[in-house]
Amino acid sequence: MSVACVSSSHLNQNHGSVSVSPSPPQPSSTVTLSRYESQKRRDWNTFGQYLKNHRPPLALSRCSGAHVLEFLKYLDQFGKTKVHTQNCPFFGHPNPPAPCPCPLKQAWGSLDALIGRLRAAFEENGGQPEMNPFGARAVRLYLREVRDAQAKARGIAYEKKKKRKKPQQQQQQQQHPQNEQLQYSTLFS
Repeated sequence: MSVACVSSSHLNQNHGSVSVSPSPPQPSSTVTLSRYESQKRRDWNTFGQYLKNHRPPLALSRCSGAHVLEFLKYLDQFGKTKVHTQNCPFFGHPNPPAPCPCPLKQAWGSLDALIGRLRAAFEENGGQPEMNPFGARAVRLYLREVRDAQAKARGIAYEKKKKRKKPQQQQQQQQHPQNEQLQYSTLFS
Protein backbone atom coordinates (compact mmCIF):
# COMPACT_ATOMS: atom_id res chain seq x y z
CA MET A 1 0.00 0.00 0.00
CA SER A 2 1.31 3.43 -0.84
CA VAL A 3 -0.11 6.83 -0.13
CA ALA A 4 0.33 9.84 -2.38
CA CYS A 5 1.32 12.99 -0.56
CA VAL A 6 -1.44 15.46 0.24
CA SER A 7 0.20 18.51 -1.27
CA SER A 8 -2.51 20.99 -0.31
CA SER A 9 -2.39 20.12 3.37
CA HIS A 10 -0.45 21.69 6.19
CA LEU A 11 0.01 21.08 9.88
CA ASN A 12 -2.37 23.00 12.06
CA GLN A 13 0.07 24.27 14.67
CA ASN A 14 -2.52 24.83 17.38
CA HIS A 15 -4.00 21.36 17.32
CA GLY A 16 -1.24 19.13 15.89
CA SER A 17 -3.41 17.82 13.09
CA VAL A 18 -3.33 18.07 9.33
CA SER A 19 -5.89 20.29 7.69
CA VAL A 20 -6.83 20.87 4.07
CA SER A 21 -6.67 24.44 2.83
CA PRO A 22 -8.22 26.43 1.42
CA SER A 23 -11.79 25.40 2.04
CA PRO A 24 -14.49 26.68 -0.26
CA PRO A 25 -15.83 30.12 0.67
CA GLN A 26 -18.93 30.00 2.83
CA PRO A 27 -21.91 32.28 2.22
CA SER A 28 -22.05 35.18 4.67
CA SER A 29 -25.56 34.17 5.79
CA THR A 30 -24.30 31.00 7.48
CA VAL A 31 -23.77 30.78 11.22
CA THR A 32 -20.16 31.12 12.36
CA LEU A 33 -18.85 27.72 13.45
CA SER A 34 -17.21 27.21 16.81
CA ARG A 35 -13.51 26.46 16.92
CA TYR A 36 -14.32 22.79 17.59
CA GLU A 37 -16.77 22.57 14.67
CA SER A 38 -14.31 24.27 12.32
CA GLN A 39 -11.54 21.89 13.36
CA LYS A 40 -13.86 18.90 13.02
CA ARG A 41 -14.77 19.98 9.47
CA ARG A 42 -11.09 20.46 8.53
CA ASP A 43 -10.19 17.06 9.98
CA TRP A 44 -13.07 15.39 8.14
CA ASN A 45 -12.01 17.02 4.84
CA THR A 46 -8.41 15.95 5.44
CA PHE A 47 -9.44 12.35 6.06
CA GLY A 48 -11.55 12.47 2.89
CA GLN A 49 -8.53 13.76 0.96
CA TYR A 50 -6.41 10.97 2.45
CA LEU A 51 -8.92 8.40 1.21
CA LYS A 52 -8.87 9.94 -2.30
CA ASN A 53 -5.05 9.84 -2.37
CA HIS A 54 -4.94 6.29 -1.00
CA ARG A 55 -3.65 3.74 -3.51
CA PRO A 56 -6.01 2.34 -4.61
CA PRO A 57 -8.54 5.11 -3.79
CA LEU A 58 -10.82 4.09 -0.96
CA ALA A 59 -14.52 4.81 -0.46
CA LEU A 60 -15.58 5.83 3.04
CA SER A 61 -18.06 2.94 3.11
CA ARG A 62 -15.15 0.49 2.77
CA CYS A 63 -12.98 2.19 5.37
CA SER A 64 -12.05 0.11 8.42
CA GLY A 65 -10.16 0.57 11.66
CA ALA A 66 -7.02 -0.61 9.83
CA HIS A 67 -7.33 2.31 7.40
CA VAL A 68 -7.74 4.70 10.32
CA LEU A 69 -4.51 3.30 11.82
CA GLU A 70 -2.73 3.87 8.49
CA PHE A 71 -3.99 7.46 8.56
CA LEU A 72 -2.73 8.03 12.12
CA LYS A 73 0.69 6.63 11.23
CA TYR A 74 0.76 8.78 8.10
CA LEU A 75 0.16 11.85 10.29
CA ASP A 76 3.31 11.13 12.32
CA GLN A 77 5.41 12.71 9.57
CA PHE A 78 3.82 16.06 10.51
CA GLY A 79 4.40 15.61 14.25
CA LYS A 80 6.26 17.98 16.54
CA THR A 81 6.65 15.79 19.62
CA LYS A 82 10.07 14.20 20.13
CA VAL A 83 9.60 10.57 21.14
CA HIS A 84 12.82 8.99 22.39
CA THR A 85 13.60 5.43 21.32
CA GLN A 86 14.76 2.88 23.88
CA ASN A 87 18.31 3.12 22.49
CA CYS A 88 18.43 6.88 23.10
CA PRO A 89 20.44 7.99 26.15
CA PHE A 90 17.59 10.39 27.00
CA PHE A 91 14.90 7.70 27.03
CA GLY A 92 12.84 8.21 30.17
CA HIS A 93 14.07 11.76 30.80
CA PRO A 94 11.35 14.43 30.76
CA ASN A 95 13.81 17.27 29.97
CA PRO A 96 16.79 16.01 27.93
CA PRO A 97 19.91 18.21 28.22
CA ALA A 98 20.94 17.93 24.56
CA PRO A 99 19.44 17.27 21.11
CA CYS A 100 19.11 13.73 19.79
CA PRO A 101 18.11 12.10 16.47
CA CYS A 102 14.88 10.57 17.78
CA PRO A 103 11.83 10.96 15.55
CA LEU A 104 9.16 13.62 15.79
CA LYS A 105 5.64 12.22 16.04
CA GLN A 106 2.11 13.33 16.70
CA ALA A 107 1.43 13.76 20.40
CA TRP A 108 -0.99 11.27 21.94
CA GLY A 109 -3.36 14.04 23.04
CA SER A 110 -3.57 15.39 19.50
CA LEU A 111 -4.35 11.95 18.09
CA ASP A 112 -6.92 11.26 20.78
CA ALA A 113 -8.70 14.57 20.13
CA LEU A 114 -8.53 13.99 16.36
CA ILE A 115 -10.16 10.58 16.67
CA GLY A 116 -12.89 12.06 18.85
CA ARG A 117 -13.66 14.73 16.24
CA LEU A 118 -13.57 12.25 13.35
CA ARG A 119 -15.78 9.82 15.23
CA ALA A 120 -18.38 12.55 15.71
CA ALA A 121 -18.04 13.76 12.11
CA PHE A 122 -18.56 10.23 10.77
CA GLU A 123 -21.92 9.97 12.50
CA GLU A 124 -22.92 13.53 11.57
CA ASN A 125 -22.27 12.65 7.94
CA GLY A 126 -24.67 9.72 7.98
CA GLY A 127 -22.49 6.91 9.30
CA GLN A 128 -24.02 4.39 11.66
CA PRO A 129 -22.41 4.35 15.13
CA GLU A 130 -21.88 0.57 15.07
CA MET A 131 -20.03 0.88 11.73
CA ASN A 132 -17.80 3.79 12.82
CA PRO A 133 -14.17 2.91 11.94
CA PHE A 134 -12.88 5.61 14.32
CA GLY A 135 -14.42 3.75 17.26
CA ALA A 136 -12.88 0.40 16.32
CA ARG A 137 -11.18 -1.59 19.06
CA ALA A 138 -7.89 -1.55 17.12
CA VAL A 139 -7.92 2.26 17.10
CA ARG A 140 -8.57 2.43 20.85
CA LEU A 141 -5.75 -0.05 21.52
CA TYR A 142 -3.38 1.88 19.25
CA LEU A 143 -4.12 5.14 21.07
CA ARG A 144 -3.47 3.43 24.40
CA GLU A 145 -0.14 2.06 23.11
CA VAL A 146 0.90 5.50 21.83
CA ARG A 147 -0.03 7.11 25.16
CA ASP A 148 1.94 4.56 27.17
CA ALA A 149 4.98 4.61 24.83
CA GLN A 150 5.15 8.40 24.88
CA ALA A 151 4.80 8.50 28.64
CA LYS A 152 7.66 5.97 29.04
CA ALA A 153 9.86 7.83 26.56
CA ARG A 154 9.45 11.01 28.61
CA GLY A 155 9.71 9.23 31.95
CA ILE A 156 6.31 10.48 33.03
CA ALA A 157 3.55 8.09 34.03
CA TYR A 158 0.13 8.84 32.61
CA GLU A 159 -2.44 9.29 35.34
CA LYS A 160 -6.10 9.48 34.57
CA LYS A 161 -7.66 12.68 35.86
CA LYS A 162 -9.78 12.21 38.94
CA LYS A 163 -13.40 13.25 38.67
CA ARG A 164 -14.32 16.29 40.68
CA LYS A 165 -16.91 15.98 43.35
CA LYS A 166 -20.18 17.74 42.72
CA PRO A 167 -20.41 21.11 44.51
CA GLN A 168 -23.33 19.84 46.63
CA GLN A 169 -21.21 16.96 47.99
CA GLN A 170 -18.35 19.33 48.80
CA GLN A 171 -20.67 21.63 50.76
CA GLN A 172 -22.06 18.71 52.75
CA GLN A 173 -18.56 17.54 53.61
CA GLN A 174 -17.57 21.02 54.75
CA GLN A 175 -20.68 21.32 56.91
CA HIS A 176 -20.47 17.81 58.41
CA PRO A 177 -16.84 16.64 58.49
CA GLN A 178 -17.55 14.33 61.42
CA ASN A 179 -19.96 12.30 59.25
CA GLU A 180 -17.13 11.61 56.83
CA GLN A 181 -14.94 10.35 59.69
CA LEU A 182 -17.76 8.14 60.88
CA GLN A 183 -18.12 6.63 57.42
CA TYR A 184 -14.39 5.87 57.22
CA SER A 185 -14.27 4.48 60.74
CA THR A 186 -17.16 2.10 60.05
CA LEU A 187 -15.49 0.94 56.85
CA PHE A 188 -12.15 0.18 58.47
CA SER A 189 -13.34 -1.17 61.82
